[in-house]
Amino acid sequence: MLKIYLARHGQDEDNAEGLLNGHRDRPLTEKGIAQAKEVAEKIRQSEIRFDVIYASPLQRAFVTAEMIAGAIGGPIPQMLPDLIERDFGVMSGLPQAEIEARCAPDILKTNTITYFLSPEGAETFPQLLERATRVLKEVTSMHADGSILLVTHGDLGKMIYAAYYQLEWLDVLQKFHFGNSELLELSATSSPEETHVF
Repeated sequence: MLKIYLARHGQDEDNAEGLLNGHRDRPLTEKGIAQAKEVAEKIRQSEIRFDVIYASPLQRAFVTAEMIAGAIGGPIPQMLPDLIERDFGVMSGLPQAEIEARCAPDILKTNTITYFLSPEGAETFPQLLERATRVLKEVTSMHADGSILLVTHGDLGKMIYAAYYQLEWLDVLQKFHFGNSELLELSATSSPEETHVF
């Protein structure tokens, strides 16, 4: 059986400043480094081991992956380009507070996040779900069993979850918040309601 663990990066400068990052590549904040260290230590204490660690090419995710690998003694993270965050198009770098004014009514409001659905140049969630499905197909073709870690981003992480459990993307956006440095387990023994490890 293959267990796929899914981690989101620690807080980066855009997160801290309330800006929409997407493909922007700003570093982790001090808080983000602390978050990455915390999840790394929790993984170490839980004695979770990974055969392979794949990470987004964006530094906020790749550095988080390196910190996890360092805490548990490897393996060295490998870059997987398709783990990059959703392309936010024209919304990249803009304040999160402007989403509703710029994108309504084509938005989805949840308790924690307001999602824009299709501004100019942005990946739509159906497109993101297709990419998430491609990621799962790629990693499962290379790993039939064992344990792997994917270090990625909020929107793509949710779509990987949706693809794995074959859930509707719209439902998943409203189902839970995938916070900085949280860890999910996707496996045959982990139901959609039991995926949060910490």
